[in-house]
Amino acid sequence: MTLTHGVAGALIAGAIATSLASPAALAKVEGDTIFLGAAVSLTGKYTTAGNHTQKGYELAVKTINAKGGVKVGGKSYKLKVKYYDDESTPARGAQLAERLIQQDGVTFLLGPYSSGLTKAIAPVTEKYKIPMVEGNGASRALFNKGYKYLFAVLSTSEQYLQSAITLAAEQANKAGRSPSSLKVAVVVENDPFSLDIRAGVLSDAKRYGMKVVIDDKLPRELSDMSTTLTKVKALKPDILVASGHSKGAALAVRQMAAMKVNVPIVAMTHCESAKVTDQSKFGNNAEGNLCAAQWAPSLSYKDKWFGSAADYAKTFKAAYGYVPPYQAAESSASVEVWADALQRANSFDTGKVRDALAATNMQSFYGNIKFDRSGKNIAKPMVLRQIQKGKYVVVAPAKWADGTLEFPKPRF
Repeated sequence: MTLTHGVAGALIAGAIATSLASPAALAKVEGDTIFLGAAVSLTGKYTTAGNHTQKGYELAVKTINAKGGVKVGGKSYKLKVKYYDDESTPARGAQLAERLIQQDGVTFLLGPYSSGLTKAIAPVTEKYKIPMVEGNGASRALFNKGYKYLFAVLSTSEQYLQSAITLAAEQANKAGRSPSSLKVAVVVENDPFSLDIRAGVLSDAKRYGMKVVIDDKLPRELSDMSTTLTKVKALKPDILVASGHSKGAALAVRQMAAMKVNVPIVAMTHCESAKVTDQSKFGNNAEGNLCAAQWAPSLSYKDKWFGSAADYAKTFKAAYGYVPPYQAAESSASVEVWADALQRANSFDTGKVRDALAATNMQSFYGNIKFDRSGKNIAKPMVLRQIQKGKYVVVAPAKWADGTLEFPKPRF
């Protein structure tokens, strides 16, 4: 390899720069390949969602490369991702980000899985002025620190289950009840992502005058929800909101069924990644649950690489044997954002590419993507889907709905 700070030289020699603290550092390019880097949870607590994340990255790289790759300086380049396993540990994630940047010379990063891991890595990429595009860190806390090199394609976490509160209010109105008469139970994992979801739900409940009768924060190593669910049985809330990543979703479905906890509306996160519709593991116990989603295959978004959202789902299922959860879709979209920005920047200069990322205004199969000054996507809403006969049906917002809410959910 040859070291150079000229873009033309980089295009000819496939060079990388080592002065990574400088905004003029160049991408790692070898021959006709542009390297991206990612620390992903392939083991540990977030293994399931981490594997969805990696598959999303890999499918996008394969698809973009098959359709001609990325053009920079009149030449076509392929994308390739260098991975490390962060073991679902924030400290390890930060260490690996340093390794990617300082030892491997990778100057364009993809995000890890989870807000906690992203929160650990973002200070590292900011320190070295290395852009990172991520699709799995939704915590609001990521976007109030003035970061200039962090860009997130997903909606922020406080939005995840707010629409469930609105749905509950709508059902109360239909029944001739005041929304302020409703009782709300909130149970979340004590991590940044779930605490933001809690904040959004509490804010909307307060707006409608609803009474929060349970507000429990559970340990990060979720293994039992029975104490909270015993309170739910006693207090009989009208809506239960739960967030605890894949492990929490699986736990809630199992224990609510085992304890015969019946609530008219149950809304949770990570239904897909926990595979709660798998009858061999859960039977029909998830039927009627509302599931927050960043994306759904039925939405009308499309792009030049995958086509429609439905086309993406078909491509993913053909490659991996299952319908993609939104964690995979938002990861693929993150790679698309990199491809789009590189072509618009027409450069490997990290400063120019960072500015191109900041100016992103595109539609992908995953949704519209436009970043505000804090780096969060302000162009795409969340959707809420209900499990109906084992299928996911979008029921909110009304603009995107492809079915109607079944209320109340079936009793155990």
